[in-house]
Amino acid sequence: MSKDLQFGVSLTPIDDVVGNRQFARAAEAAGLDLIGIQDHPYVPSCLDTFVLAGDLLAHTSKISVFPDVANLPLRPPALLAKTAAALDLVSGGRFELALGAGGYWDAITRLGVSRRTPAEANVALEEAITVLRALWADGGKPIRFDGEYYKVAGAHPGPAPAHPIEIWTGSQGPKALALTGRIADGWAAPIASYLPYEKWAEANRIIDDAAEAAGRNPWAVRRIAQVVGTITANPGRLRVDEGADPVRGTARQWAQLLARLGEEQPFTTFVFWPEEQAIDQVESFAREVAPEVRLLLDAQPA
Repeated sequence: MSKDLQFGVSLTPIDDVVGNRQFARAAEAAGLDLIGIQDHPYVPSCLDTFVLAGDLLAHTSKISVFPDVANLPLRPPALLAKTAAALDLVSGGRFELALGAGGYWDAITRLGVSRRTPAEANVALEEAITVLRALWADGGKPIRFDGEYYKVAGAHPGPAPAHPIEIWTGSQGPKALALTGRIADGWAAPIASYLPYEKWAEANRIIDDAAEAAGRNPWAVRRIAQVVGTITANPGRLRVDEGADPVRGTARQWAQLLARLGEEQPFTTFVFWPEEQAIDQVESFAREVAPEVRLLLDAQPA
């Protein structure tokens, strides 16, 4: 199983350009696979996530980058398709796309976007995925799409990305999770403050059932566990069966926790959200936690 595992780290797009580059380079040098960049366009102190993604891709050579997760109500899918494809091309195929249907609606609406109900947001998310894939396709025929929230009136697709960009969702509700199982390439599990730990197993079951009902292999839907916390020198008391407490424990405790998630649920990708954006935390996760998770999961019977 370990050959399929991936490990990443989350980055808050603070306006420290040099610090962000150092963080990304440290993640790559330590052997991580992914950098997720949070996307909060309404926060004045945050850089634009996609501009920062381009900068970090330009200052690295191997690690992949994704928005964690892109704020779909503020980023129309036709333009998002062009941006994502361009980032993938200039980086040699190192960009993936995670989408959020909308969370902080009070903040989102202050930027001039109309509020959507959960049902409306799910319809818009499915339409957006359709538009993105159509505009990334080869063939050159004009795209016409007349959705409830998004329309494309004869635009030509292109450019095609350098590799098949995966579309992950940050879904939380049952209908959004079922949509993920039907059509998405992955699920970036929302951190526990959004979706408490005790709800993760049921969320995965909904995704599995929806994938099977759509004639898909559930394992075709990547599952990404995102865990907030701090790697400490001394053992801590980990509470991850319920609630939203940050994980604070040793590298060994972290490894045992993530391996348990990978054993009991279909998680194959693990993204560390450090409470403090510090390089030593990234290095500990990459060099102490990730290798131990691989060993523990390899030791599990097939």
